[in-house]
Amino acid sequence: MIDQTYDCEPTLTDQQVIEFCQKGFLILEGVVSDEINRRVSDFMDEHSHLEPVEILAEDWFVEGVLKNPQAAGAVRSLLGKNFKLPMIMSNHRVECPRTLSCGWHRDGGAIDATRLEFLQVFYYPQDTPKEMGPTELVPSSHLVRAKRRFMSHYGNIRVGVKTAAPAGSIFITHYSIWHRATSSTGSGIRNLLKYNYWRTVPPQRDWVVDPSTDFMKMKFMPDVSVLEKWYDSIHVARLFQWLCGLGDDFEFKGGQSWPITAGGGYNTTEGLPPGLS
Repeated sequence: MIDQTYDCEPTLTDQQVIEFCQKGFLILEGVVSDEINRRVSDFMDEHSHLEPVEILAEDWFVEGVLKNPQAAGAVRSLLGKNFKLPMIMSNHRVECPRTLSCGWHRDGGAIDATRLEFLQVFYYPQDTPKEMGPTELVPSSHLVRAKRRFMSHYGNIRVGVKTAAPAGSIFITHYSIWHRATSSTGSGIRNLLKYNYWRTVPPQRDWVVDPSTDFMKMKFMPDVSVLEKWYDSIHVARLFQWLCGLGDDFEFKGGQSWPITAGGGYNTTEGLPPGLS
């Protein structure tokens, strides 16, 4: 597969796009059919190496997984029209049980979280409960700049989310999200396919838009705060503004201005970008 693009109807709303900006990931449970999951698992048994790119030439995989309506609709919402389909396929295939083998990290090439030029996506073709060592994520950690050597020593993080999920689940992430492998006590093979989609058009607010949305009432503060108080809401708003196509320049006026005041019942619109008013 070389530079193939795809377009479909977006499925995410303003609220869901903001939630992605807040958390840095979206989990879609069981969206791939059992038949496709079985075919993928069988294919991985025959191509058990780290980068089974051969599967990208299989039409049933492209249609059933890469163009899965729920997953592709979310990707379309975040990356815009005619997004580029994956050209590299990795499989973090492990035989369980196993001990923890990988600490917290951001993948190589992670950049500033205030833009979204591509998405990193993970897919479980088999049931992956906690006993099978699912990937663990730290919500909102895509907002934190950190080098691997300064984060890998951390142990359990209280707010960490293990992506335990049924077969056919896909989780879509900001590339800069903190994540790690987890240990497993179960037995058998666990496949975890990993791939990227890429933006090909400038960002604009063309997902499922409600023209009556009031961005003073929308909450930008993440449920999990990883930065100094209030500052994570500023980073979330900056990313959302960029996704809306309102430019790279985001000016936080300080104090009790937008987006800190958003969602709090305040009457002031000081700092609210004109394109969102």
